[in-house]
Amino acid sequence: MRERWLGATRRRVPQIVLEGDLDLADADPLFLEDVSDVARLEEAHAAGRPVVVRAESAQQVQAALARPEVSCVLVPASARELLALDLTELTYG
Repeated sequence: MRERWLGATRRRVPQIVLEGDLDLADADPLFLEDVSDVARLEEAHAAGRPVVVRAESAQQVQAALARPEVSCVLVPASARELLALDLTELTYG
């Protein structure tokens, strides 16, 4: 399982996780539905605040994880198959 840094918390988390399986209460993350607001991503990153993105498709996961500011992607239980995405294959074919 690949991991990423959870902002400046000195904690590593899975890059893709089911919503509700990761305790983020103490991290004060910025929750986003997509990564279109680059200014908010950069602002949170500069402040050391974790960025967590919700995604329901492989394309949304891929777009979120392409951004270095994103700590992890939350997927709903109904899209559990996204946990097993081959991101290398998805990205490079």
